[in-house]
Amino acid sequence: MKRIGACALGLATIVFGISAVAAAQRKDDLRSPIYGVKLPKGYRDWKLISVAQENGKNNDIRAILGNEIAVKAFREGKRPFPDGTIIVRLAWRYQSSYRNDAVFLAPQSFVAGPPTNIQVSVKDSKRYAATGGWGYGQFEGELPNRDPAVVQACFACHVKLEKLEHGADFVFTGYSQ
Repeated sequence: MKRIGACALGLATIVFGISAVAAAQRKDDLRSPIYGVKLPKGYRDWKLISVAQENGKNNDIRAILGNEIAVKAFREGKRPFPDGTIIVRLAWRYQSSYRNDAVFLAPQSFVAGPPTNIQVSVKDSKRYAATGGWGYGQFEGELPNRDPAVVQACFACHVKLEKLEHGADFVFTGYSQ
């Protein structure tokens, strides 16, 4: 009987340990690879910085939002952006609005279709010194894209902008008035 009790206790310890590790992994699953960036709480309520349309490979429309630090820096034209700046880019496939076009009697209205992804840029000049002070994450359906190559591509693209336009602080978006 003691032996069965010891086995049950051992089994329970193993199951509890595995459950604890799995719970920790689920918690970490909300962070992007490489930079550890998470989707910020309440980001959908942040202020709009700008909108954009990308044709070609991306074929999407975008809303660029920022936290209070980002919005203040954009409005003041402050570069480099201060630490604590967070910029979130939401993207959707753009598609014709048959409903709107029926009213306007011409194919002229485009709206957001299915979401593609959310990209997050976080400014922390010490933590992300090797990438110009920025950490990046890409999320699909609120979950991080686990492919490190996707996240590495963020800085590879942003560094091209900085070479082209020194002083942009690796940020494509300008503030729309």
